[in-house]
Amino acid sequence: MIRPRARRLMASVVGLVGAVLGIVYWYDKTGQRPDLQFDTSVRRPAYSPQAGPRIAFDVAHRNWHTPTGRYRPLADLLRRDGYVVVEETSPFSAASLRSVRVLVIANAMGPDGHEGRAAFEPAEEAALVGWVRGGGALLLVADHVPFGSAAQRLSGELGVTMFLAFARDDTHHSGWDKERLVFSRANGLLTACPITEGLNRVVTFTGQSLSVPSGATALLRMDDDAYDWESRSVRHPAGGHAQAVALRLGAGKVVVLGEAGLITAQVDPLGFKMGMNARGNDDKQLALNIFHWLSGTLV
Repeated sequence: MIRPRARRLMASVVGLVGAVLGIVYWYDKTGQRPDLQFDTSVRRPAYSPQAGPRIAFDVAHRNWHTPTGRYRPLADLLRRDGYVVVEETSPFSAASLRSVRVLVIANAMGPDGHEGRAAFEPAEEAALVGWVRGGGALLLVADHVPFGSAAQRLSGELGVTMFLAFARDDTHHSGWDKERLVFSRANGLLTACPITEGLNRVVTFTGQSLSVPSGATALLRMDDDAYDWESRSVRHPAGGHAQAVALRLGAGKVVVLGEAGLITAQVDPLGFKMGMNARGNDDKQLALNIFHWLSGTLV
């Protein structure tokens, strides 16, 4: 027979567990949303309004980040900088890419239920690579799994390996979880180059690490002691990797990001800010610099 005190204790435990599960469900269901209060103004726009190059955001591959969703702050920022922002709703081909100056692919996913499978058909990947080699400019963004898995074949065709796991650094991070990585002039992880000009501190929000092929520039360099985390007992060294890589391919340009949040502005259900809207970073200027380099304004 269960005594009254034990019964009350059990009821309290069950209630607490139910409350915790309810909070977790609410947080997960609500998810991160774009911060529509973020200041997208640009002090000195690169182009007159709507006079800049055409930037197309891929929305045809179950993208987690789109210009009307989680990447709306980025799209608004680019419009304020003078770019023409459109959506690319068709599979990639020479014809569909003909009018695109800069293409953005952000967290594409494989088929429903198989999100980690390749997001693009081989013919699409061939068309993309050919377009870049012919002078196109591509920003490829893919977080940790499943997004990295969905984009890793395309990334490999561009010469960049995606390591898929969660990038961590026990030394250079902001916050308790070691997944808000800090790349700064002070810690030597922010590489000096035209794309990082005027920046002092960039913060990323988890993501994965990337290889740095010969001739490429590691914009955000992983520390020698950084690692790719799979589980409590499985981690792989990430020294020599990066979270942002810029390279030239033929006549074209490519930037690959292993983390999506740093070039947008998001708020979680508890009100915590992630990305360009978080305090103490130059992520907004990095976003502008990346597109200035891809579009040719920044050499």
